[in-house]
Amino acid sequence: MLAARCGAAAAGGGRRTLSLFSGSGSSSWTKVVSDAEKVVGYPTSFMSLRCLLSDELSNVALQARKLVGTQHPLLHTASQRSLAEITELIHTAFLVHRGIVNLKEWRLSDGPIKDMEFGNKMAVLSGDFLLANACTGLAQLNNTKVVELLSSAIGDLVEGIYSENWAQSQEDGGVTSGPDMKAWEEQTFLSHGALLAKSCQAALELAQHQAASQALAFTYGKHLALAHKLLMFSWQLNSDLQPFVKSGGGESAPFSLGAAPVLFHRQAVGQERWRQQLRQASAARKQVDYSKLLAVVQSEKGVSAALDLCRYHGNKALEAIRTFPSSEARAALENIAAAVTKF
Repeated sequence: MLAARCGAAAAGGGRRTLSLFSGSGSSSWTKVVSDAEKVVGYPTSFMSLRCLLSDELSNVALQARKLVGTQHPLLHTASQRSLAEITELIHTAFLVHRGIVNLKEWRLSDGPIKDMEFGNKMAVLSGDFLLANACTGLAQLNNTKVVELLSSAIGDLVEGIYSENWAQSQEDGGVTSGPDMKAWEEQTFLSHGALLAKSCQAALELAQHQAASQALAFTYGKHLALAHKLLMFSWQLNSDLQPFVKSGGGESAPFSLGAAPVLFHRQAVGQERWRQQLRQASAARKQVDYSKLLAVVQSEKGVSAALDLCRYHGNKALEAIRTFPSSEARAALENIAAAVTKF
């Protein structure tokens, strides 16, 4: 859906602006998404995914092919909506694949081993099916540049996921050096931002906009992805911050030692002091006491530095989208960028 809105924003359109929401949290995000859905005219995520695989939509697509070679605006709109669905399919396929269970870590409480093995097979086949449908739909767009953009995004996803898995294995093995912030940003863009950024760019390519406008759409998607992780698209930085900015007592849930606030904290205190803090948080247990470690990270500047970075990327996304004509679509994208930087 975000790809479709980027295309609509670049095209201009109606002048009625959507009011910025008040407050924060899931209710605000729901309102932002609901307002954006009104612009593109259909709901997002699973309902649209189900529609994509339906016979009814196939019949509509068949009739729409008769418009190929004409200048009817419906043809361009149906290309952009298809692109949004294809993007959802690709992302969902990777989410399904990432749900495969490591049977080496299987425990009796997880369920019968045969059921776990069957679940893994279903995850592989289901993910492959969704990805195959996405590739078929992508070919039917008949735009080689769009095919190239989305294909490269799939490659970026694979590279980013492998990089994440390697970093996780290093962390589990007791290695505490971890990536620096530059490596974190590169890894996050590959695994979470490339698909969003290139889908936004592809939407403007389908609408036959110039390279400069396409670059701005790419910039919007990139910075939005780096600013937040939410819903079907993973906006990573905000997700990293949640354990550190949420209030509440009790035991802290485990968080990644490669999360942005931890990386900023480690950079501020130095590697030797960080190792010492990590040992102290693990002294009374065989595993890390995340409550103690959370308090340590919150006591320094790591959280505030990560918050500043989140706002920086959110502002960069806003700068990019505000170069397009004022419209409902642009206002919706502005609201999304604003929403992902509120804590």
